[in-house]
Amino acid sequence: MVQSLEGVKVLEMGSLIAGPFAGRLMAEFGADVVKVEPPEKGDPLRDWRHVYEGTSLWWRLQARNKKSITVNLKSEEGQKLVKSLVEQCDIVIENFRPGTLEKWNLGYEDLKEVNPGIVMVRVSGYGQTGPYRNKPGFGSIGESMGGLRHITGHPELPPTRVGVSIGDSLAAMYSVIGAMMALYHRDVHGTGKGQVVDVALYEAVFSLLEGSLPEYDKMGAVRERTGSSLPGIAPSNTYQCRDGKYIVIGGNGDAIFKRLMEAIGHPELAVDERFQTNSGRAKQAALLDETIENWTKTVDFDYALEVLDGANVPAGPIYSIEDIVKDPHYLSREMIQSFKLNEEEDLKIPGVVPKMSETPGATNWLGPELGQHTEEVMKNWLAYDHDKVQELRHKGII
Repeated sequence: MVQSLEGVKVLEMGSLIAGPFAGRLMAEFGADVVKVEPPEKGDPLRDWRHVYEGTSLWWRLQARNKKSITVNLKSEEGQKLVKSLVEQCDIVIENFRPGTLEKWNLGYEDLKEVNPGIVMVRVSGYGQTGPYRNKPGFGSIGESMGGLRHITGHPELPPTRVGVSIGDSLAAMYSVIGAMMALYHRDVHGTGKGQVVDVALYEAVFSLLEGSLPEYDKMGAVRERTGSSLPGIAPSNTYQCRDGKYIVIGGNGDAIFKRLMEAIGHPELAVDERFQTNSGRAKQAALLDETIENWTKTVDFDYALEVLDGANVPAGPIYSIEDIVKDPHYLSREMIQSFKLNEEEDLKIPGVVPKMSETPGATNWLGPELGQHTEEVMKNWLAYDHDKVQELRHKGII
């Protein structure tokens, strides 16, 4: 079956999370993604988090469907080699600090000379321009300066983080969106011209702050940490049940609120004039939360969910990964898949998102060994013979 990005060639340079996650998303839908790693060491992600038989399990997922080659980007011959590869590809992904590739003669202007149609995705902490461009940037800093951490957590406690590298992941998704728009402009509009897709971590995070900026501009409102509630939207919170489990309930739609109140035994609140719109409910959010939790604390989680499902009120559990792998809906949607890790073992991995009816994504192989595809790519992309590849390897170029 043909995949959406079949025939698209991608050269991925960079390491860790944001740039490589963008490469992974493209590889999942059929792009031929060649990851360039430094000889001997490779991407540091190979050694992050839980290492199993010498390789990070995160790496096995992050680099699925990619081909690994090793090139010394600091060497002149390595730079020439990369330019030869760029001649053959559509997209270059990089997440070095701005100016690094220019020092290696591999900036956009350099690559455009060998391939005017190249789309160069550049992911960095602060973007390619501006007074902060030269500062080192990680996803954690992007989340902080992008405004997310200020509003995450409880008001009486210091700001906290989301439990994953959300800033990097958001930047990666914008990178893919930008690259696809650039390819559309190049190929469908027929310009034949590539361009730079400049993605800053802090901007990717900032873009998700909903109405925070206009609310501040016109009303001086500064959104603060509100724990598990959603400021200005009510009722929407996390509530404890009798058995100690927590249930998340979203009763903030007008009709949904009425069904929720009737389901928990408060039909009088369903018709109360104060609560007919969200603005009215938001003024009494604490009262509504107390009313709902007074009910949830009298019933076990399973019963609460059964009642709310029956009333067509959005509600659900707070899952750990242990809960996720057992859930029948995850399984039915093929979001928990098993793939051969080696001759004896399988590895559970997430399914591909989104679901495409005609050109679905798939896992073809797990993250490769360092340099596993170097000779294959040199032969297929550049028509190098075995002797040429061995010569480059002997010189330490690859």
